[in-house]
Amino acid sequence: MTLALFDSHMHTPLCGHASGTPTEYAQAALDAGLSGVCFTDHIPMPAWYDAPWRMRLDQLQAYVESVLVAREAFTGRLEVRLGLEADYHPGTERFVEGVLEAHTWDYVIGSVHYIGAWGFDNPEFVAEYDARDLGSLYRHYYALMEGAARTGLFDALGHLDLPKKFGHRDPDGYAALHALDVVAERGLSLDFNTAGWRKPVREAYPAPDLTRAAADRGIGFVLGSDAHLPQEVGYHFTEALKQIHDVGGRVVNYAGRVRHG
Repeated sequence: MTLALFDSHMHTPLCGHASGTPTEYAQAALDAGLSGVCFTDHIPMPAWYDAPWRMRLDQLQAYVESVLVAREAFTGRLEVRLGLEADYHPGTERFVEGVLEAHTWDYVIGSVHYIGAWGFDNPEFVAEYDARDLGSLYRHYYALMEGAARTGLFDALGHLDLPKKFGHRDPDGYAALHALDVVAERGLSLDFNTAGWRKPVREAYPAPDLTRAAADRGIGFVLGSDAHLPQEVGYHFTEALKQIHDVGGRVVNYAGRVRHG
């Protein structure tokens, strides 16, 4: 395969819910035949926001240093890049901007994990879906994704159709297409996130129909396993490439926040 494949969505133990050192993730990528990786651990946020699921601000330098150790260890064998998975939560944009200005990043994913106070992708709170109208839920979610795209803070949007994680699918799909229009207008990419194949929905983010809609709009896809364990690096990338190529899509990656591919 001549395409240079990167896994550009990977975590570290600093987020509080992953295992394995960056060096172990890099070795897994090398063993899988990848050309490179980009670590994108969960960005520090204000202390009141989602604290158990991300590094603290005073751990940010340790995160950077741990990735640089892996970069040094794999010089000449595997390209190791430094990124973040940042959260879009209205009202926190200035904080996020400050973190992004603190270091030179290769790639920043913008993700939505909360609708209001509800962490909708957390298995602990899945029962809340029974109390929600799915049409309204998805309209609210995609409005947030549009807001994320418009901030100018991010290179790509993360796991586009994440609320389907537990099998609660979008009943109409129109809001998703509007969000894709904004992604295209802003020149952003999409995280093609294979973790969905490990979740109850058993489908990547984005779904095949949304993959086609994104490709039709000229939006590029950044491959990511969303690995929280070294053995998840490169997960289902062959299937991901097929889904993207079947609709004429293109795979891209980022270095120095510049898109390649």
